[in-house]
Amino acid sequence: MNQEIDARGLQCPKPVIETKKILDKLQDGSIVTIVDNEVAMKNVSKLAQSMAYDVDVKQIESDYHINIYKGSMEPMVNMSKNTNGETVILIGDETLGQGAEELGKILMKGYIYTITEYDPYPKSILFINSGVKLTIEGSEVIDYLRGLEKEGVEILSCGTCLDYYKIKDKLAVGGVTNMYTIVDTLHSAKNKVTL
Repeated sequence: MNQEIDARGLQCPKPVIETKKILDKLQDGSIVTIVDNEVAMKNVSKLAQSMAYDVDVKQIESDYHINIYKGSMEPMVNMSKNTNGETVILIGDETLGQGAEELGKILMKGYIYTITEYDPYPKSILFINSGVKLTIEGSEVIDYLRGLEKEGVEILSCGTCLDYYKIKDKLAVGGVTNMYTIVDTLHSAKNKVTL
C-alpha cells in the first residue's frame, strides 16, 4: 500500500505527527510525505530512521518528497560506549539558575563542561527557548558540545526557537528538532534533567 501525505504549509511538528500516524497504521509498503522546507524534511526523515524504516528524499522544485519504506533496517543503537541511553537533559535557558545573568552564564558553562567530564554521558541534550543560543556560533560552550557530539551524545536544538531568535543559520553543533521529537525523547528517557 502506498500513501501520500501532503504536509506542505503545516507548522512544526505537524508534518512529523501526521507522518507518524500513518506509519503506525502501515502494515507494509511505503508512504511519501511532501514538505516545503528543509527542516521539516530532516525531522520527518529522522523520525522514519528512528523507527528503522528506509528513507530516500527527492527534491522537486521547492518541495521535498520523503519516501519511507517499511522495514529492512535494524533498530538504531547507541553510537558510543560512553552514552548510557538513559538520561536526557533539557536546557531551556542560556543561563543556569535565578539571579545575576553573568553568574548564570558562568554556571551554565561550568555545567556543560562538567558533563564532558562525567561518566557516563547522557543520551541526548535538548535545547529550547534561549537555551538554543548555546548551540550557535560564538557560544562559550560550543567546543564542549562538539566534543560531546563526537562521543555520540545527541545534540538537538528546537527549530521554532532558532527561528524566533533568527539564529538558525548560526547553528554550529547538532541538529534541528521539533516539539514531537522533544516530547518523544523526554518520555522515552529513564532519567530526565530539566534546567
